[in-house]
Amino acid sequence: MPSNQMPLGALPTRFRRERVLVVGCGDVGLRVARELHGRVRLLALTSSPERVPVLRQRGLLPLQGNLDDRHSIARLAGLATRLVHLAPPPGEARVATDPRTTTLLRALRLRTPPASIVYGSTTGVYGDCGGEKVSECRMVSPRTSRASRRVDAEQALRFFGRSAAVRASILRIPGIYAPDREGGTPRERLLKRTPVLRPQDDVYTNHIHADDLARAVVAALWRGRPQRVVNTVDDTEMKMGDWFDLAADVYGLARPPRVAREQAQGALPIAVLSFMGESRRLDNTRLKRELRLRLRYPTVDHGLRSG
Repeated sequence: MPSNQMPLGALPTRFRRERVLVVGCGDVGLRVARELHGRVRLLALTSSPERVPVLRQRGLLPLQGNLDDRHSIARLAGLATRLVHLAPPPGEARVATDPRTTTLLRALRLRTPPASIVYGSTTGVYGDCGGEKVSECRMVSPRTSRASRRVDAEQALRFFGRSAAVRASILRIPGIYAPDREGGTPRERLLKRTPVLRPQDDVYTNHIHADDLARAVVAALWRGRPQRVVNTVDDTEMKMGDWFDLAADVYGLARPPRVAREQAQGALPIAVLSFMGESRRLDNTRLKRELRLRLRYPTVDHGLRSG
């Protein structure tokens, strides 16, 4: 074992290689791993034993642990030089905090923390903006407990970054889509003939292709500014109904029926209605200038037709 007094350049290669830990290694996490394959050593935290073979097949070293059990993740301390945090908060209604992020950060403090952390948050933290153009300077105004939990996680990560001298990047992520992602296109909803709002009642939505999101995560690991928020969205400025109309045209399906907002209240699930109650157009200047990301799929038209 090399001495801690030896300069980095004198260490064996296996100790110099970057180690990236992915916490919450689902579809996007695996895409991040694909981007980094062969360039770093990849590790993934999983609470599901059945995921272990999949992670190994994709070139990651699985580490079993659960963010709901602080003792099971103490071993993460000092393991990674950089960390990707994509694990969602608990789903309990009316709870406005994210204990999972708190537990993770406590474990990281036990030894030398990673040089950088990238956290996948949500654009829902802005709440309803009435269709206005929104930059990262806008104050958050979450309207749901789900979004409030994300705000709590963001605040915890930024405090950790300042106090532990870690570059924490907060990526605020909209609807993720991709033709090769399970549930990653509107096809199923179109087949169910689920209605959308008529144009005068409709709201702006925001999107990012899953591959571009993975590339943004990788860019932020090395280029993200300390404690910086980045709107991780593409260039599309489109209302929700138009998004479904576009998808219907691409797939050769019937466009969805349009209804007034009053009709939608009684016809659609609460989860769907919550998205129809918030309208915003997100500015992605930081994504392009600071992370220097050139989108492969700058609009949803490009992304849907790529499949």
